[in-house]
Amino acid sequence: ARSKPLNVQEIRQLDTYLKKLFGNQRIRVVPESGDAAKVFVGEDDIGDLTAEEDEGERSYNFRMVIQLGADPTIQPVPVLNAYLRGKFDNQDIRVVTRPKKTDSLEAYIGEEFLGVLFLEMEKGRRTYIFELPILDVDLAE
Repeated sequence: ARSKPLNVQEIRQLDTYLKKLFGNQRIRVVPESGDAAKVFVGEDDIGDLTAEEDEGERSYNFRMVIQLGADPTIQPVPVLNAYLRGKFDNQDIRVVTRPKKTDSLEAYIGEEFLGVLFLEMEKGRRTYIFELPILDVDLAE
Protein backbone atom coordinates (compact mmCIF):
# COMPACT_ATOMS: atom_id res chain seq x y z
CA ALA A 1 0.00 0.00 0.00
CA ARG A 2 1.44 3.34 -1.03
CA SER A 3 1.32 5.93 1.68
CA LYS A 4 0.96 9.67 1.47
CA PRO A 5 4.07 11.65 0.52
CA LEU A 6 6.62 12.66 3.11
CA ASN A 7 6.01 16.25 4.18
CA VAL A 8 8.55 18.88 5.14
CA GLN A 9 7.95 18.41 8.86
CA GLU A 10 8.46 14.63 8.64
CA ILE A 11 11.68 15.09 6.68
CA ARG A 12 12.92 17.49 9.36
CA GLN A 13 11.89 15.10 12.16
CA LEU A 14 13.54 12.12 10.47
CA ASP A 15 16.67 14.19 9.87
CA THR A 16 16.81 15.24 13.54
CA TYR A 17 16.06 11.71 14.75
CA LEU A 18 18.83 10.08 12.68
CA LYS A 19 21.36 12.79 13.65
CA LYS A 20 20.59 12.16 17.31
CA LEU A 21 20.40 8.35 17.01
CA PHE A 22 23.81 8.07 15.34
CA GLY A 23 25.35 11.08 17.07
CA ASN A 24 26.27 12.47 13.68
CA GLN A 25 25.38 16.00 12.57
CA ARG A 26 26.45 15.24 8.98
CA ILE A 27 23.43 13.00 8.34
CA ARG A 28 20.90 14.53 5.94
CA VAL A 29 17.50 13.29 4.84
CA VAL A 30 16.73 14.48 1.32
CA PRO A 31 13.19 14.00 -0.03
CA GLU A 32 12.70 12.19 -3.30
CA SER A 33 9.35 11.61 -4.97
CA GLY A 34 6.31 10.60 -2.98
CA ASP A 35 6.91 8.62 0.22
CA ALA A 36 10.65 8.15 -0.34
CA ALA A 37 13.79 9.98 0.75
CA LYS A 38 17.54 9.45 0.45
CA VAL A 39 19.83 9.48 3.46
CA PHE A 40 23.27 11.03 3.14
CA VAL A 41 26.24 11.33 5.45
CA GLY A 42 27.99 14.37 4.04
CA GLU A 43 28.05 13.75 0.27
CA ASP A 44 27.78 9.97 0.66
CA ASP A 45 24.40 8.47 -0.30
CA ILE A 46 24.06 5.66 2.24
CA GLY A 47 20.50 4.44 1.83
CA ASP A 48 16.78 5.00 1.37
CA LEU A 49 13.95 5.95 3.67
CA THR A 50 10.33 5.12 2.93
CA ALA A 51 7.13 5.95 4.75
CA GLU A 52 4.63 3.19 5.40
CA GLU A 53 1.00 3.33 6.41
CA ASP A 54 -0.66 0.55 8.39
CA GLU A 55 -4.16 0.97 9.79
CA GLY A 56 -3.66 4.71 10.13
CA GLU A 57 -0.30 4.26 11.87
CA ARG A 58 2.58 5.89 10.04
CA SER A 59 6.04 4.39 10.26
CA TYR A 60 9.29 4.63 8.32
CA ASN A 61 11.94 2.24 7.19
CA PHE A 62 15.58 3.06 6.51
CA ARG A 63 17.21 0.56 4.15
CA MET A 64 20.90 0.25 3.38
CA VAL A 65 22.47 -2.29 1.02
CA ILE A 66 25.93 -3.60 1.96
CA GLN A 67 27.82 -5.79 -0.53
CA LEU A 68 30.21 -8.31 1.01
CA GLY A 69 31.21 -9.99 -2.24
CA ALA A 70 31.88 -13.63 -3.01
CA ASP A 71 34.84 -14.38 -0.72
CA PRO A 72 33.49 -17.02 1.71
CA THR A 73 36.33 -16.41 4.17
CA ILE A 74 35.10 -12.88 4.92
CA GLN A 75 33.62 -12.86 8.40
CA PRO A 76 30.49 -10.70 8.21
CA VAL A 77 30.42 -9.40 11.80
CA PRO A 78 33.80 -7.58 11.89
CA VAL A 79 33.39 -6.35 8.30
CA LEU A 80 29.87 -5.03 8.91
CA ASN A 81 30.97 -3.50 12.22
CA ALA A 82 33.75 -1.59 10.48
CA TYR A 83 31.50 -0.63 7.56
CA LEU A 84 28.65 0.76 9.67
CA ARG A 85 31.01 2.49 12.10
CA GLY A 86 32.77 4.11 9.16
CA LYS A 87 29.60 5.12 7.31
CA PHE A 88 27.91 6.64 10.36
CA ASP A 89 31.15 7.80 11.99
CA ASN A 90 30.11 6.15 15.25
CA GLN A 91 32.37 3.67 17.06
CA ASP A 92 29.56 2.50 19.37
CA ILE A 93 27.75 0.65 16.59
CA ARG A 94 28.02 -3.10 16.97
CA VAL A 95 26.76 -5.98 14.87
CA VAL A 96 25.93 -9.22 16.68
CA THR A 97 24.78 -12.67 15.65
CA ARG A 98 21.21 -13.71 16.42
CA PRO A 99 20.50 -16.82 18.45
CA LYS A 100 19.21 -19.65 16.23
CA LYS A 101 19.26 -17.47 13.09
CA THR A 102 21.93 -17.65 10.39
CA ASP A 103 20.16 -15.55 7.73
CA SER A 104 20.43 -12.28 9.65
CA LEU A 105 22.37 -10.23 12.19
CA GLU A 106 21.36 -7.45 14.58
CA ALA A 107 22.81 -3.96 14.89
CA TYR A 108 23.00 -1.90 18.09
CA ILE A 109 24.38 1.40 19.27
CA GLY A 110 25.59 0.59 22.75
CA GLU A 111 22.61 -1.29 24.24
CA GLU A 112 20.01 0.32 21.95
CA PHE A 113 18.64 -1.96 19.23
CA LEU A 114 18.90 -0.37 15.78
CA GLY A 115 17.71 -2.93 13.30
CA VAL A 116 18.33 -6.17 11.48
CA LEU A 117 20.80 -7.02 8.71
CA PHE A 118 19.21 -9.59 6.41
CA LEU A 119 21.50 -11.82 4.36
CA GLU A 120 20.79 -12.20 0.64
CA MET A 121 22.76 -14.63 -1.50
CA GLU A 122 22.87 -14.14 -5.23
CA LYS A 123 25.26 -15.99 -7.55
CA GLY A 124 27.48 -16.77 -4.57
CA ARG A 125 27.72 -13.12 -3.54
CA ARG A 126 26.69 -12.04 -0.07
CA THR A 127 24.71 -8.87 0.41
CA TYR A 128 23.35 -7.61 3.71
CA ILE A 129 20.27 -5.42 3.78
CA PHE A 130 20.30 -3.24 6.90
CA GLU A 131 16.75 -2.28 7.89
CA LEU A 132 16.14 0.29 10.60
CA PRO A 133 12.47 0.73 11.49
CA ILE A 134 11.41 4.16 12.75
CA LEU A 135 8.07 4.65 14.47
CA ASP A 136 5.97 7.76 14.69
CA VAL A 137 6.61 7.86 18.45
CA ASP A 138 10.39 7.88 17.84
CA LEU A 139 9.99 11.18 16.00
CA ALA A 140 7.80 12.74 18.66
CA GLU A 141 10.50 12.48 21.33
